[in-house]
Amino acid sequence: MALTAAGPTTAEIAADWSWRPLVLVPLVAAAVLYLWGVLRVRREHPARPWPLGRSAAFLGGLAVLAVALLSAIGRYDTVLFWVHMVQHLMLIMVAPALLIHGRPLILAMHATHNPWHGRIKRVLRSRVVTVVTCPLVAIPLYAAVVVVTHLTSFNNLVVRQPAVAAAEEATYLLVGYLYLLSGFGEEPIRWRLSRPAKILVLVLSMPIDTFTGITLLMTTTNPWPAYAARSWGPDPVTDVHYGGAMMWIAGDTIMIALMLAALVPWVAGRTRSSARLRLVENARRAAMDRYAAYAPASRPGGGDVDEDEARLDAYNAWLAAMAERDRRHGAR
Repeated sequence: MALTAAGPTTAEIAADWSWRPLVLVPLVAAAVLYLWGVLRVRREHPARPWPLGRSAAFLGGLAVLAVALLSAIGRYDTVLFWVHMVQHLMLIMVAPALLIHGRPLILAMHATHNPWHGRIKRVLRSRVVTVVTCPLVAIPLYAAVVVVTHLTSFNNLVVRQPAVAAAEEATYLLVGYLYLLSGFGEEPIRWRLSRPAKILVLVLSMPIDTFTGITLLMTTTNPWPAYAARSWGPDPVTDVHYGGAMMWIAGDTIMIALMLAALVPWVAGRTRSSARLRLVENARRAAMDRYAAYAPASRPGGGDVDEDEARLDAYNAWLAAMAERDRRHGAR
């Protein structure tokens, strides 16, 4: 589509989709394989079908990838830096989070039998996967990718070389997936972090995005001359500032949302656990009251028995009576 002096119209942007086979075919294949796994699990385990929410999350992640790579965002990411930043956030944060929430690896294990089940498990527990999913590796890798692709001249290559741009897109998705897998996922890898540790992993990325965004906001010159080859839109420096603000504000907002998504189930689980403990305690006290007839009025050697001690003595006496009855029945 030829660009006009005023830039593309809204209608042109909405209709601007590019059907890149190297992107479209893998996306369609991933959707088909995932849905096949869902149907396989439903057929073999009708009482425990695959959760609808996980399916919606995974397909939503594929939809985010399609928008980021095939829509006008994928076209103009090498024309406007702030559009590049929109694509960056979609690829490194939003899409990986949705794909991971879909639990595709767990689904693959549930939907397959040996030898494929065993092969998948061996790959997930392999040394290579263990290393790349280690938080001590994933966090520095995430930081390096964000800093190198935004605070160096690397973007000049991205704008001028389509192959480099495609490699950058794939890198964003892969690094984002590996990073969030340890801090957001529940897949059967070797790293089983506690919920607070997972939240800490997510917290550690916020300074990276904030530092990069503020650095871009403070620049007074255009760091990537390749982005200046247009006659419409914001001037190059303002364009960089828009992108920096998006990295800082939108990036941190997305990360906070992911932390809340990890925190809420943990708090809810602790609340349910506390409720179960209260239920058990109430049942125990009710049992003590029920068998209070076994409670002695006083302890040997004198002294009154308070209410809690009476309940405990009653319960212990009942247990002793039950044990004696079982012993007598066994003797017969």
